[in-house]
Amino acid sequence: MAVRATRMRRVVGTVAAATTVALAAACGSGGSGDDTASDGTVTLEFAQWWGAELPAGEFDKIVNDFTAQNPNIKIKLLSAPYASTKQQLITGAASKTLPDVVGLDGAWVNDFAKQGAITDLSKLMTDAKYDAGQLASQVQLEGKTYMIPVVNFVYPLFVNKDLLTKAGVAEVPATRSQFLDAAKKISATGGDVKGWVLPLDTAVPNGVQNDVMSWLWASGGSMLTGGKPNLTSPQVKSVVEYVKTLNDAGAIAPGSLTMKEQDKVEKFSNGQVGMMIDSLAHINLIKKNKPDLKFEVAALPAEDGYTGKRGIPYASWGIGISDSTEHKAEAFKFVSYLLSKETNAKLSTIANGFPGNKNAKPDFSDSDPLFKTAFDIYQQGYPANEFVGLPKSEDLMRSFAEQLQLVLAGKTSVDDALAKSQESWSSVIG
Repeated sequence: MAVRATRMRRVVGTVAAATTVALAAACGSGGSGDDTASDGTVTLEFAQWWGAELPAGEFDKIVNDFTAQNPNIKIKLLSAPYASTKQQLITGAASKTLPDVVGLDGAWVNDFAKQGAITDLSKLMTDAKYDAGQLASQVQLEGKTYMIPVVNFVYPLFVNKDLLTKAGVAEVPATRSQFLDAAKKISATGGDVKGWVLPLDTAVPNGVQNDVMSWLWASGGSMLTGGKPNLTSPQVKSVVEYVKTLNDAGAIAPGSLTMKEQDKVEKFSNGQVGMMIDSLAHINLIKKNKPDLKFEVAALPAEDGYTGKRGIPYASWGIGISDSTEHKAEAFKFVSYLLSKETNAKLSTIANGFPGNKNAKPDFSDSDPLFKTAFDIYQQGYPANEFVGLPKSEDLMRSFAEQLQLVLAGKTSVDDALAKSQESWSSVIG
């Protein structure tokens, strides 16, 4: 399914400071310029944060396999933590000095494309006679593809089995009414335990994407109509009213207005909340920190009576190509290698993510069984994240979070909050 502009972020890793300096130098010195050796060998610079998040040396092996098959192309990896990569690529995009190949977050695509910093991949796919039908999704603007998700990281529902049992809840909630009932019962068990956790810190406003709009997408809803904001629709209103109902019932962990994602994960790991919506990437982290915690993952609850496919929020390791590189054909050859069935399966396996090639299958033989459960959920639904490709997507999340905070604090009505959010969003994407 193509994820269009009318319809991300990843965890931060650690690498040597020297690598960050190398990335800064590449972006600042025209890393996309012609870098062809006298023997015709082309060197491509590839800036990303993926290598910093994978087990040491694993990404190098995948890249080395490519260069072994293509001795006329060399890959210079520029790996840095997510935050550093983001800042350097934003700087490089503004000055049109991006490295040849770049790791992309969907939240950057609109700005980079409008700046003319990243190239139209649709043309490169046509020129290379590439079968785009094998791709799980594409990020497009005005019908042109600028980013292809290589690995997807989904955000299912996490549930603490012990807390559900203690509250007398026999089944994992599958509908909104079941979730509300379970959240109330868990919150009534006493102590500081609550049913659900909702991070709404405006400094890092991704809670709007992962923890709020996810309820909308789980029932096949949309916050856009024809690419324009439609925040006053009955579907969006029902989501905000539902969150308000959970809050009014005292079923949400306190501190939402200043809570960040890492705080949410910590509360769940410590057994302080029974349910949360979170990245699959955190399964190993939770099990490492709390090996005795009994939890499972499930599809996000949908509206009562909804029978269609459920959207599941996701973030991606996306890939793009600099518009100023002299080696677009070689760069796309590398991109197509990363998205090939075998390579993409291998990369998604070591990343604990899901493939960008819909024919690739991760190897779960050495993985936690929860990954297989989540993959089944992923295949039964569809990846949904309407913030991907939108301009100033973090600003949109922030303005919505500010209005939602006022609703939860009892300082404004749902209708007024949505009307102001609609007005704010329309000034950006209207």
